[in-house]
Amino acid sequence: MHRHVEWDDPGTDSVLRHFEHDPTGYSEPGPGDILSARYRGRVVRIRVKAYVDATSIGEVVAIIDPASDERQKAFGKLQRGDTVRLPDDKRAFEPGPPPDDATRSEES
Repeated sequence: MHRHVEWDDPGTDSVLRHFEHDPTGYSEPGPGDILSARYRGRVVRIRVKAYVDATSIGEVVAIIDPASDERQKAFGKLQRGDTVRLPDDKRAFEPGPPPDDATRSEES
């Protein structure tokens, strides 16, 4: 049984929007691929088991608070190990480092 999840809109981190004008880099996910999405501000990683009708079906393997980089076993109604459906339009790139970290690494 799949857990129904109301994924956050990925906004500027949208994988689908990124490849809209240049589809050469976009590929459909396959079994074993790890995808990312957003759920109530958290980064959720999903290991794909199947891909059907522009939707990945897979297991939640990580829930991460992007502010602290802390991994969580559960958040809201979502838990590691849950099987979920992730539509292509909700896939998101991983967030980059906070601005302070980026500035420090450039100065080094």
